[in-house]
Parts: sequence; structure tokens; C-alpha cells
Amino acid sequence: MAIRANDIRSMKLIEHIPSATRGTADHGWLKAKHTFSFAGYNNPERVQFGPLRVINEDRIAPGQGFSQHPHRDMEILTYPISGSIEHQDTMGNGTVIRAGDVQRMTAGRGVQHSEYNHSKTDELHLLQIWIFPEQKDLDPGYEQTAFTRDEKLNQLRLIASRDGRDGSVTIHQHADIYASVLEAGQNLEHSVDDSRKIFVQVISGKLTVNEQTLETGDGLQVEGEDQLRIGAKMDAEFLLFDMG
Repeated sequence: MAIRANDIRSMKLIEHIPSATRGTADHGWLKAKHTFSFAGYNNPERVQFGPLRVINEDRIAPGQGFSQHPHRDMEILTYPISGSIEHQDTMGNGTVIRAGDVQRMTAGRGVQHSEYNHSKTDELHLLQIWIFPEQKDLDPGYEQTAFTRDEKLNQLRLIASRDGRDGSVTIHQHADIYASVLEAGQNLEHSVDDSRKIFVQVISGKLTVNEQTLETGDGLQVEGEDQLRIGAKMDAEFLLFDMG
């Protein structure tokens, strides 16, 4: 449901994206949910939000995954929720990305990579995020950093930014991405320039954001607000995108 109101400086918009309205795909070994149009899911009203192009929630069966495939002119972030990913690419990287890690791959002029569930016994659960870069034909690049649960507990932990500050991975776009694990009854505030776009993605639990109730898998698009008030109705994990 979208709530719209005139504001002296800008138009305000708060749009709730319930989990049940996301696109879905079931390939047996891969069960996916798409917040924005992707592959066989085409929703002209949900193609992107600012530079944010893709939020896919994937569940990948043990030992299964994506064989080598190309990307170009995209900033790709991988956020494992549980399990671990075996990654290889044509830049020479061969890594394992575990829950708590954040991986950034700049596709730039072009790169190929493969991604597999590293476990032969356990399901892999992750978010993959695509963000348009501020310019095309960048040099391909790779970065991987771990963030502990304590670093995210009851606070907004910066995990990706344009300038790589505070130990975050560097993305080539004017966007700050935060992760948080918020305990039931805890509250956070986030001040925002009201010209920026905000997206909140709930990974698990139940939140309120500016009086909107969000549950596991829900998203929230926000424009024209200068303050976010976030409260946990139950223990929750979420990402917050603050984008120019």
C-alpha cells in the first residue's frame, strides 16, 4: 500500500512491498523470490528503485548452484543468511563466502563467475543485490569482508559505501548500505537527507518503520522523509539502503 502526501520540499512516498507479492521461481534446486522484475518475473511497476535493481532471496540445494555466466556494468553484492557459497571468477578469485560475510563484485567492462552451495548437506540461503554503478566500463573488481553479529546488534552497521569507510566494502554508487540485528523492544533512528531514496529489506522477524509494520521478506520504499524510526516487534534482521 502506498501512502502519498504533499510536502513543501518534496513528495513523500512510503510503499510497503509484502513478501507475498514478490515474484517467485521454483527450479527444484533453486527456490527464489524477486523483489524487482527478474528473469521470468516481469512487473512493470517494480523494475528498480533508484539505482537498486535487484534483491533476490535465493535458497539453493546442497552442492547445486550457477555455472559460469557473464555480468557487465553492475555492482553485485552477496549477503549469505545461512550456509556458504563457493565463488570463482575470471579475475582469478576463488573464495568461500559464509554467513556474516559481504561480497562485492564490480562487473564493469565484463566478468564471468560461478556460484555454488559449498555444502553437500545443507541448504544455502542468501540475498543477492544488484546496484547500477555511477558509470559504465569500470575495471572489474572484487572485495569480501566479514561483519560479526555483535557489530550489527541493536545498531546500523555500515557494510557498503561509496568511499569504503568504517571497513565497509566499496561500491561505485552514491549509496550507503547498513545491516542490523535488532532485538525485540529495541529502537533505532536514522537521519536522512529527504532527497534520497531509502529501501528497507526485512530478512527475518518483525519491524515497524515510521509506523509501517514489516515482516519477514517484506520491503519498504521511502522517499521524502528526513527521519526513519525503526522498532523491533520481535527479534529482526534487516538491510537498509540509503541512496542518492
